[in-house]
Amino acid sequence: MSELVSTGVEGLDSILTGGITEQSTVLVSGNPGTGKSIFGIQYLYTGVTDHDERGVYVSFEEDEADIRAAAESVGFDDFGELVDDDQIVILDKRQMLRETDFSTAVDKLLDTIEGEDFDRLVLDSLSMFQLFFENEQEKRTYLLKFSDILKANGLTSLLINEQGAVFPDTEVGLENFLTDGNIYFIQTPTDSGVNRYVWVAKMRKQDIDTDIFPMEIGQGGITVHERAGGFSMMSRSDEPSF
Repeated sequence: MSELVSTGVEGLDSILTGGITEQSTVLVSGNPGTGKSIFGIQYLYTGVTDHDERGVYVSFEEDEADIRAAAESVGFDDFGELVDDDQIVILDKRQMLRETDFSTAVDKLLDTIEGEDFDRLVLDSLSMFQLFFENEQEKRTYLLKFSDILKANGLTSLLINEQGAVFPDTEVGLENFLTDGNIYFIQTPTDSGVNRYVWVAKMRKQDIDTDIFPMEIGQGGITVHERAGGFSMMSRSDEPSF
């Protein structure tokens, strides 16, 4: 039986019956501001602090200083120390977008992970990563190749994906079918702010709870509450029922 890797979010691990299958590649999708990047930071941070597992954060959108600041904003005050100690390695947009071709970007990543003892990786975001490719066939080919590279190096990876649609069943891309799992972060507006939810839509080789669960972002990162959100994406027509 495959080993499971904790996400660092206790409630989410329960939904996943323990965590993510080791050496899988999981797509994490949602609108801007739904908590995807915080989830990636929390996944790497708790990997080091709770499980002694080193991680790599690959960002095509942020500088290293922005990532450190985001971590500190939710209470991971020693995140920068873990980066300084090479427990978490950040490859930021200045490094990854220095050249405009896929091979150069992957070579930079391979130079970092090969021969090193890394267990976890976060790519933020797949939307920017896909700008390297001219068409769907090329994107499919290289996404599969990239996923194979991550697995061959023993990494359990989160690929963060920006989506325009509020509800995921209105926007399903090729990448959803090429990854081992799909996790969606959802937010709906209210009079006082927003409600946040997480939905695990797919996870190969695992029994999962496919209800939608409420979540919060605060000090200590993301908290998922094991009380179903009261509506199903699979049966939604126009609007959710709460």
